[in-house]
Amino acid sequence: MFVDMPLDQLREYRPDRPEPADFDGFWSRTLAEARKFDLDPVFTEIDTGLTRIRCYDVTFNGFGGHPIKAWLLAPRDAAGPLPTIVEFIGYNGGRGLPHEWTLWPSAGWATFVMDSRGQGGGWRASDTPDPVGGTGPQTSGKLTVGVLDPDDYYYRRLYTDGVRAVEAARSHPLVDPDRLSVGGGSQGGGLSMAVSALVPGLRHAFIDVPFMTHIRRAAVITDEDPYGELGRFLSVNRTLTDRVFATLDHFDGLNFAARNQTPALFSVGLRDGITPASTVFAAYNLYAGPKDIRVYPFNAHEGGQAVQVSEHLKIATTLA
Repeated sequence: MFVDMPLDQLREYRPDRPEPADFDGFWSRTLAEARKFDLDPVFTEIDTGLTRIRCYDVTFNGFGGHPIKAWLLAPRDAAGPLPTIVEFIGYNGGRGLPHEWTLWPSAGWATFVMDSRGQGGGWRASDTPDPVGGTGPQTSGKLTVGVLDPDDYYYRRLYTDGVRAVEAARSHPLVDPDRLSVGGGSQGGGLSMAVSALVPGLRHAFIDVPFMTHIRRAAVITDEDPYGELGRFLSVNRTLTDRVFATLDHFDGLNFAARNQTPALFSVGLRDGITPASTVFAAYNLYAGPKDIRVYPFNAHEGGQAVQVSEHLKIATTLA
């Protein structure tokens, strides 16, 4: 797969948004329900062997009051409050180990790394189970768990965890609540786009090769996972197509992008078969806030990797 549209068409691509009539009400109700549970963040300092970085093992209450794990890392000699980034993780990965998250503390920032409930079976370990299994049929992976009902859908829980992660990060004295950003790649990019639309007052969103955006198109132009899970599910459950997409529309990044006022930097790989370029540009072009994008013509889902990190750090110097 080279590119699903020429670049000049990608830059102008603005598809219609499949917005549910209850989109705003659904998310207002979801977050109100989550906030009925005390956030109850617990920060336990641990010895990691990183002599220049202070690390806390964190637990806070996410969707349904379920305990969610995280790391908080900061420069050891910093008194705070610090500019901080809440980092979200790619599909089927978890928070892993603290020494995997030293970039931002090395730049003088704090970083709050949210674990992804029920994931971590693919490439980095997770310490957070998902106590809700979802009802109805599903294929392997998370994309179809509870997909027949927006209230039961897995990503309702994960997006809500992301909002609560921002609230937990803001509660720590090392964190400057007015200099808080979010970031991530793939699923983490999709979470960054959703959370920065749902939480006011964030400084920046780093949205790399985002997943969970323009889902209706992704499902028909790529069979690579995770979107391939949808194709396999619907190839068996042929009569459920309309119902499935009616659920997914509540979680589509296009609808968050159109509401998002947080300054953002996107990235896209034009050879990406996992989050195809048109799905990324659709969100970018519809994004309502200040924005910029880095395009990597000869890269796939890895996007810009270290080069894109350099772009992040350039922006960080203006935010600190």
